[in-house]
Amino acid sequence: MSLTQTLRRGAYAVAALSLITVSASAQGGMQMDPKAPASPRDSVVTTVAGANINVNYGRPSKRGRVIFNGLGDMKWGMVWRTGANEATHFTTSKPLAFGAITVPAGTYTLFTKLEENGKWELVVNKQTKQWGTAYDAKQDLVRIPMTVTSNNAVVEKMEILVKPAGKGGEIIVAWDTYKAVAAFTVK
Repeated sequence: MSLTQTLRRGAYAVAALSLITVSASAQGGMQMDPKAPASPRDSVVTTVAGANINVNYGRPSKRGRVIFNGLGDMKWGMVWRTGANEATHFTTSKPLAFGAITVPAGTYTLFTKLEENGKWELVVNKQTKQWGTAYDAKQDLVRIPMTVTSNNAVVEKMEILVKPAGKGGEIIVAWDTYKAVAAFTVK
């Protein structure tokens, strides 16, 4: 095969691939960078009432799926990794009080106990640097009740927010049509 024929075949292959990509886009298909992770890492770094707070987590996307009580590791009654891939890490430089429950300064992992009745719990676990599905209940430091509401709009890519409020703030987990909040004060 000559160099010209090889180049021509390569050009035809590129053109065909371009048509397939354009066709998928025209039909509403998602354009995703094939090198980008499906659940990229993200982080929240903020100061609330003098406490330095850092959350590092994986951000899964809904991608048309039934999330809560639909995915295998997110059934009602289960403890969910609160993100994707590696465990979600949470660090605070000062103790945080969630009502009568106190989380000392330190680094932890966050999980969420999911209940259909909306009585979710934010699980603060002492084990760190593990894969998100490697949950060990014996390592739980505390379980904090969360207030769960429905969003008016669907949150496509899961997010964790830390919002200041008065002498403390809120840890917010939002995904799909759910928003779960745990309010705290800084000690």
